[in-house]
Amino acid sequence: MHVSSKTWLLPAAVAAAITLAACSSGGGGSSGASGNGKVGVVIKGLDNPFFQTMESGIKSAGKSASVPVTIQAANSITDTTGQADKLAAMASQGYSCYVVNPISGTNLIQGIAQLAAKKKTIVNIDSPVDPAAAKSANAKLASYIGTNNVDAGKLAGTQMVKLLPNGGTVVAIGGTSGDVTSAARITGFTQGVAGSSIKVGHTVAADWDRQQALTQAQTVLRANPNLAGFFVANDDMALGVSRAVAAAGKTGKVKIISVDGIKDALTAVKNGQLSAVVAQYPYVIGQMGVEACKAAEAGKTLPKSVAAPVELVTQADAAKALAATPRPFGTYADPFAELTK
Repeated sequence: MHVSSKTWLLPAAVAAAITLAACSSGGGGSSGASGNGKVGVVIKGLDNPFFQTMESGIKSAGKSASVPVTIQAANSITDTTGQADKLAAMASQGYSCYVVNPISGTNLIQGIAQLAAKKKTIVNIDSPVDPAAAKSANAKLASYIGTNNVDAGKLAGTQMVKLLPNGGTVVAIGGTSGDVTSAARITGFTQGVAGSSIKVGHTVAADWDRQQALTQAQTVLRANPNLAGFFVANDDMALGVSRAVAAAGKTGKVKIISVDGIKDALTAVKNGQLSAVVAQYPYVIGQMGVEACKAAEAGKTLPKSVAAPVELVTQADAAKALAATPRPFGTYADPFAELTK
């Protein structure tokens, strides 16, 4: 079974930010193009396999589309200041279009505002820029490409209900405290289990780190011997949780569902160490970001927002998902590919 996100809508706040940005920048067309076609990209830290895969998609799209692409990555997925410095350095290098994957909703606002003042095309991927902060700083964006994280969490919640028909307590393992993406996924999961016999216990922050998630899960399991499951905000942490569950002798008994779709997690689903994964496709997100820049350079009007593909991967179709990764195993819409034909 798989579910494609191509018909899903982005959260209202993100849609509002992009509507503001598109209206301010001529609908995301070529107003920011300097004519050289070069694309500058700033992404999160490559210490996480999700963003390594995103980098691969960006490079692949640049090569296949004959678009010169330069990628700068933060030193880690918590390096907000360093990432902002990298964008500021790239701002003076004359790229036609910039693709930004901010660590937080606000850490790249100043750099985006400076680029917008130069009438550059800016494409926001994966993690949305905070709409209120963007409006206040006049940080204009041409398009947003990313996962609807509430819906991704909801899909996980719906699957957890199927796995636990008699209910039970499930603990959520989140990323850094206050992180928007993590919160959206956990909110969606809570919505997905609403009306069932599942009780969502407290949320534990593990800073997107596998070892921290392992330690936190061990603590949770000791305090809750009858725990029914974990919902984990990303796969890397889920792999740590699965080790804790295995050490407690409860593999398969304590259900684990996470969001991301990295190869190691898909393998863990196939082997029964994870119950299911809601797979995103960072390769496709990165690819679409470059395609959007190419379309803008050609004077095309970009869509205000595009929901990236998402699929539920269970043990029944894990082999199929692994064979297709880093791309989806099902069909999905790519409006930017159509614009660049």
